Amino acid sequence: MLVSGIVSRPTYEALSIDPKGRSHLIVAGHALALDPECLASVVGNARVEFWSAFRDSAIAGTPFGSSNTICRSFRSAQQLLDALPYRLGRERVGFRLYAIGLESFIWDVAKLARSMGMSKDEYRLTHTGSERRRVYCIHCRAFTQNVTTNIATCSGCGAYLLVRDHFSRRLAAFMGVRADAESPGELPLVEEAFP
Repeated sequence: MLVSGIVSRPTYEALSIDPKGRSHLIVAGHALALDPECLASVVGNARVEFWSAFRDSAIAGTPFGSSNTICRSFRSAQQLLDALPYRLGRERVGFRLYAIGLESFIWDVAKLARSMGMSKDEYRLTHTGSERRRVYCIHCRAFTQNVTTNIATCSGCGAYLLVRDHFSRRLAAFMGVRADAESPGELPLVEEAFP
C-alpha cells in the first residue's frame, strides 16, 4: 500500500564537518546518535560545540570531549530545541549547524534553522536510530508522533490514517490520508512498517 520511490522522501548523508565553516554546532537528539569514536574522527581538529538532548557524564571522558570541543547536555530534546533559537541568533556568517538523531528531531532543527535565516547549505541533517514517523493528518491538521505502523489513528480526529511516503519539509512530517475513505470501516492489514 505504501508508494516507494517518491521524490519528496528525504535522503541523508553521514555526518561530516563542512571545511568552509568557521564555527560548528552539532546537536544530537538521542543517546544512540552519539558514537564518540565516530564523532571524534569526523570532527578532527575543527572547533566544535556539541549539544546533546540527554545527560551523559561519559562525554567528557571520550576522545570527542577534547580541548577544542565544548559539550553541553539538556534534560530533553524539547529543552534543547527551546534553547537553540537563542544560540542561532548570536551567530554570524560561516557558522554551520549539524543535527543528528531521529527524523522528527532533525527536521525540527531544520525548521528552526530556516526560521533564523539559515540556508540549506548552512545546516546538515543525519538520521540515526528508529524510522518511526511524525504523521500529519490532512483532514484535521493534527500531528501524530512516533508512528511505527502503516495505518495510524490520528491524535486529533481519530481517523484511521494511511501513512504515505510523501514527506513535507515545511511541516517536518509524513502525510496521513484517511485509510477507509472509499469504503468506511474497511481497513488494510495493519503492519509494522517503521521500526
